[in-house]
Amino acid sequence: MDPYSSVSQSAVLVKTNSFIRSVYNWMFIALSLTGFTAYYVSHNETALQILYGTPGLIMILIFAELGFVFFLSARIQKIKAATATALFTIYSILNGITLSFIFLRYTATSIVSTFMICAVTFLACSVYGMVTKKDLTSLGGFMFMGLIGIVIASVVNIFMQSSAMQMIISYIGVVVFIGLTAYDTQKLKTMSATIPNSASGAMIRKGALMGALTLYLDFINLFIMMLYIFGGSRD
Repeated sequence: MDPYSSVSQSAVLVKTNSFIRSVYNWMFIALSLTGFTAYYVSHNETALQILYGTPGLIMILIFAELGFVFFLSARIQKIKAATATALFTIYSILNGITLSFIFLRYTATSIVSTFMICAVTFLACSVYGMVTKKDLTSLGGFMFMGLIGIVIASVVNIFMQSSAMQMIISYIGVVVFIGLTAYDTQKLKTMSATIPNSASGAMIRKGALMGALTLYLDFINLFIMMLYIFGGSRD
């Protein structure tokens, strides 16, 4: 056995594990910020009055969130790591504000139980994406088309207000985000293995932030879809 080859493989493994760990750490931070913000806003009368009493504010926040995602995706290589970190943090907080309705619509018990189901499902899909030898590229493309279909159907249902259609969208959404979680995890694993040894700490952090944002979006959307299916309404 070539000792130099063994050392090289070990270095690559350490680098890969470090990057993946950083991705999940940032994802955990984002989920924590979102959850805390959503809980705080939902239990603060002043915040609720501002949020739901100001015409168009929720839509402004939603468009702002989309702007953050598109900006980070398009400019991540050109902005500083500190700027990317700040934008990622602000986005997580904004998402918490818009998701505060969850604590108003569903019981605490159903939120916690659904979160646990979502976490276990997400973990299983992530592990599968990490260990499988099968190329999930085709699955990712198929699930992305499903995601587009979900977006279109959701927009249509804003006007139809059909609970039956929403339930169908939610079931399809669960399948789509389960597939995307496995695909995105495999993509991150592949990306981590191609990080050059000369990569700076700032470059690695920006890559980890984008990976965390991708998995964060998968988790949040999977949770929302599951919550509609399993969540117990306060009404």
